[in-house]
Amino acid sequence: MTDFSTTAPARLATRLAFFAAGFSMACCAPLFPFIKANIGADEGQFGLVLLCLGLGSIIAMPVTGVIAARRGARPMVRLGGFGLVAFLPLLAFAGTPMSLGAALFFFGASLGTIDVAMNIHGAEVEGKEGRALMSNFHAQFSIGGFFGAGLMTVLLSLGVTTVVAALIGAFVALVAILLSGSRLLAVSGGEPEPYSVPRGIVLLLAVLAGVTFLVEGAILDWGALLIIDREIAPAQNAGIGYILFSVAMVAARLTGDRIVMALGEFRVLIMGGIAAILGIGIVLVSPWALVALSGFVLIGLGAANLVPIVFSAAGRQKIMPPSLAVASVTTTGYAGVLMGPALVGFVADATSLPLAFAVLAILMALVPLTARRVVRA
Repeated sequence: MTDFSTTAPARLATRLAFFAAGFSMACCAPLFPFIKANIGADEGQFGLVLLCLGLGSIIAMPVTGVIAARRGARPMVRLGGFGLVAFLPLLAFAGTPMSLGAALFFFGASLGTIDVAMNIHGAEVEGKEGRALMSNFHAQFSIGGFFGAGLMTVLLSLGVTTVVAALIGAFVALVAILLSGSRLLAVSGGEPEPYSVPRGIVLLLAVLAGVTFLVEGAILDWGALLIIDREIAPAQNAGIGYILFSVAMVAARLTGDRIVMALGEFRVLIMGGIAAILGIGIVLVSPWALVALSGFVLIGLGAANLVPIVFSAAGRQKIMPPSLAVASVTTTGYAGVLMGPALVGFVADATSLPLAFAVLAILMALVPLTARRVVRA
């Protein structure tokens, strides 16, 4: 029997890293309206500045994979974590679009760094324990996001300045990173291969990650508008869809590792993909508001454990070094989040928003259709 106590510190460290990443990222959302006012930007200018965050992440992710392959994930988790702590307050200090853009770029680079490194570390811990753990790790990201957004909202509602609120958020993230630091696995890496374009099963995993993240991003950015378009709820209550989706996703990820161990990755990929497709279908066609809203729950339950399985598979495959494979999957998945809203908007403008979500359901069918290939590889 495997002695899990020996890897318990590394397991805790991974959870803390995921929590810190989700917490730090979510702190930004309540702060952004105040930051926008600080720099005196209109919506168009602020949207362009926000692109710096995604640009920093996309550049840092493949670089992190290369370094982690040679040096191990631990130093990159620390680097990304301390970067989040350092640059989160600088977002609130920014007084011009240029200074905010620079702070967002490095904050995004830090987020991309820890995102790749913590998934690599999670795959390493999974390998040592020989059991599914990735769903719970990703649940900590979602929980961190809930607490980050909640804390900032409470502080700002009490009249705390954006700078002080950001400093408090940075302190919480710092505590999590410091607690994780000494517990992270000291893996030396040693794989000299430079970053390369995803190939073979890694390419498939990257596509599946991109599709799943695209669906998640569409629910975040377009879910409320879809509810209004279909007259499921009034505008002031349209955010209920994303809330239901998020709660379902966290609940499914907290229990996901046990479900994967009980049913196997193949069945979870099949059932999760089908559940997400059915959820989208219910939202699009149900004439009853409560039933339509239940579709968001079904999407969250179905999609929750797809990405953790994809990351686990990327860490186990033998075609590419695991660090580079995880970096490729993460980069492609993040690209799905960035491009998803624009793609949905383009299709919706050419046809309709419900039809755009129907396209997402078709894309999600790739998950159950390729499930056997993923598991075999």
